[in-house]
Amino acid sequence: MIPKPSQTDDGVSETLPISALLALAMTGFTAILTETLPAGLLPHMAVGLGVSESLAGQTITVYAVGSLIAAIPLTLYTQGWRRKPTLLVAIFGFLIFNCVTAVSTSYAVILVARFMGGVAAGLGWGIIAGYARRMVVAPLRGKALAIAMVGTPLALSIGVPLGAMLGTTLGWRMAFGLMSITTLILIGWVLWRVPDFAGQPAEQRLSIAHVFRTPGVRTVLVTLFAWITGHNILYTYIAPVAALSGAGQRLDLLLLGFGVAALAGIWVTGVLIDRALRPLVLVSLTVFAVVSLAFALFATVPELTIIATILWGLSFGGAATQLSTALADAAGEGVDLANAMLTTVWNGAIATGGIVGGVILDHAGAGPLAWAVLAPTLLALALAAGARRHAFKPGPRAFA
Repeated sequence: MIPKPSQTDDGVSETLPISALLALAMTGFTAILTETLPAGLLPHMAVGLGVSESLAGQTITVYAVGSLIAAIPLTLYTQGWRRKPTLLVAIFGFLIFNCVTAVSTSYAVILVARFMGGVAAGLGWGIIAGYARRMVVAPLRGKALAIAMVGTPLALSIGVPLGAMLGTTLGWRMAFGLMSITTLILIGWVLWRVPDFAGQPAEQRLSIAHVFRTPGVRTVLVTLFAWITGHNILYTYIAPVAALSGAGQRLDLLLLGFGVAALAGIWVTGVLIDRALRPLVLVSLTVFAVVSLAFALFATVPELTIIATILWGLSFGGAATQLSTALADAAGEGVDLANAMLTTVWNGAIATGGIVGGVILDHAGAGPLAWAVLAPTLLALALAAGARRHAFKPGPRAFA
C-alpha cells in the first residue's frame, strides 16, 4: 500500500507526493512522445499514406503549430479552472486524437487530428509546472518541479528511437494505438492519485506582459528557439540524413544509440544542474555545433554518422531540463505563464525546423541539412555565452 503524504490543512503535501508528481511527468511524456513519434515513423507513414517523407514530416509540424497557438491563450483562459479537470481535458485530447491518427486513412484528417493533439498539449503544458509547485510546501517546490518535468527529457530521448522500433516491428498505426492505450492508463492514474486544487484567484494572476518583461526570460526563450530549431531540422529528417552514409538501413539501432546517449545526458544534467547550469548549457551547445559540422563535412562516412549521433544524443538529453530550469529561475512566481511561453517557443522552433528542413530536403536533398543546423546552433551558443546576469548565471543556483 502506498503511504499517503502528510498534508497541511489546505491539502498541500509536506513530503513529496511521488505518485502524483510522476502522473504529471507521464502527462508531459505523453505530450512529447505523441509529438515526436512520427519522426521515427516517417518512411512507414509516407508509404502508408501515399505521400513524400517531407509531407509526412509535417505531421510533426502541425502538432507543434497547435501547441504554439494554444499554449498561452489556454493557460490564460483556464487560470481560474480547477486544476484536475483541466489536466484531464488535456489528457483526453491525447486519447481522442491519437485514436483518430491510428485509424484514419486520410492524410488531411490526420493533419487535423495532429493539430488538435497539439492544442491539447498546449493546454497540458500550461498547468504542469504550477500544478507541481502547488502540491507541496515551499521548500519542496524545486524538487517537485524536477520530478514533474522529468517526462519531457525522457520522451525527447526515446521518442524517435521508440517510433522507429515500433514502426519496424508493429507498423506505424499500431504505434499510435499503443499511445492511446497508455493514455487510458494515465487517465486512471490521475483520477486515483493526483489531488485537485482550485484555480488561481483573479487578484493573484500575473499578466503575460509582466512575465515576458522579467529579466532573463526573453534571453532564455530566444536561446531555446535557436537551439531547438537546429535540433529539429536534424531530428525530424534524420532518416534521409542517415541514408547518405548507409546507416539509415538500421535507423532503429542508430536512434537507439541516440536515446541511450540522451539518457546519459539526462543523468549528467540531473547531477550537475544545481551547481553548474551555465557550463552544462555551454558545453551542450558546443558539442552540438561540432556534431552539426561533422554531419555537414562527413555525411557519407557511416562510422562518423554513428559517433556523431551518439554525441548529439549526449548533448541534447539534458536540454529540456537545462532550459526549463533556467526559465523557471528567471520567471519566479510567473512560472506557469513562462512555461506556456516555453511551450509556444519550443513548438514554434519544431515547426520552423520541420518546414525549413522539408524545403531543403525537397529542393536540395539531405546533404545541406546539417549546414542549416549549424547556423542556429551557433546563434544559441553566442546568446547563452553572453547571458550572465539574469538568464544563464555562473555559479550554483540560488534557492529562495
